[in-house]
Amino acid sequence: MPASVTARLGADFHKLWGASAVSNLGDGFGAVAAPLLVATLTTDPVSIAGAGLVQQLPWLLFALLSGAISDRIDRRRLIVVVDLARALLVGVLAVAIATDTVSLALLYCLLFMLGAGETLADTAAAGRLPAVVAPDLLAQANARLGLTFSVINMWLAKPLGAYLFATAAAVPFGVNAAAFVLAAWIAATMRPYSSLPRVPGGLLGDIREGVDWIRRHGPLRVLMVTMGLVQIPFCAAFATFVLYARERLGLGEIGFGLLVSTHAAGAMVGAAGAARLERRFGAAALLRAGLLIETATHLVLALTTSAWVAGVALALFSVHATIWGVVVSTVKARLVPDVLQGRIAGVHNLLDFTGVAAGTVLGGFLARWTGLTGPFWTAFGAMAVITLVAWRRLDGALDAGGPARSR
Repeated sequence: MPASVTARLGADFHKLWGASAVSNLGDGFGAVAAPLLVATLTTDPVSIAGAGLVQQLPWLLFALLSGAISDRIDRRRLIVVVDLARALLVGVLAVAIATDTVSLALLYCLLFMLGAGETLADTAAAGRLPAVVAPDLLAQANARLGLTFSVINMWLAKPLGAYLFATAAAVPFGVNAAAFVLAAWIAATMRPYSSLPRVPGGLLGDIREGVDWIRRHGPLRVLMVTMGLVQIPFCAAFATFVLYARERLGLGEIGFGLLVSTHAAGAMVGAAGAARLERRFGAAALLRAGLLIETATHLVLALTTSAWVAGVALALFSVHATIWGVVVSTVKARLVPDVLQGRIAGVHNLLDFTGVAAGTVLGGFLARWTGLTGPFWTAFGAMAVITLVAWRRLDGALDAGGPARSR
């Protein structure tokens, strides 16, 4: 990214970026260690998928409420408080593992509370970005955040987290807790954001306003619904991925960490080129291409027994996933008024995680009933249908700008 662009992004963006980098390191450790921990407590595919479900369930319960809350109070302060609370929860888990008192029930409980915190922190962070970055730099800012996620969370943290788990299972969770504390400190150094209106009325009215805005905005509504639908086959396929890697690909704990880290290679390519591609081809064309890539990925993983082929497929998939994420984040930031950022993010998250939860539950049962490749075959067929239905609806209106965003 040119130096002039870096300077224009501003100090507050770089603090937000720094907090994101630190938390991505800890999250990467936790993301690879959590399924490995679950696999030591149970081998039942439904129980393993259930661990993912309990962390996703808060998005179904609290997404709209969290969006309304983040539009009413200082988003910086909200991020700080929630990150400190999450540090405490992960610290409790690390202690339970170290003292050999961890159980599946305790893990489920802590994952649910971590998910609840995530609904607040992620919604506040998404709403914070458009307030500190100019509209013409949003694609570059989102690309930088995406690249940081790829390098730190996927490429560095996951193989290292798997190695640390194999050495001492509590350590990656301890690092995750420490990262939350450091991320909270960095976020606390940002300027307060006090321009949010103190509107009369209750949170229910705020939520209704956000839902009504999405209902009236056709292109963004179609995009969000499509994303929610895509999550169902994707999460069904990957709900028991740790078992797929172990039993079909023949990988151990470190091999699993290396496999999931192949996402990083593609993600770095996607993040580096996302802003340029979005300017050249537009959002709609990139989203359509992504649907084709996602469909093909499920087919390859259903057919292969090679870890190398699976790794290449995941890397190529990650190119698409990173570009898709940058495009969607940029479209939302450009089209949504600042005072509605939290609530629109809440609606988006509700649709997204409804698909995530449905897919996770479905994936566990599909793996039990049809074997570990069954979810990938199902996902391939479902994505082919979704691609056909969504193709014409993802039109150029997403590239047109839309209502002016109040700053």
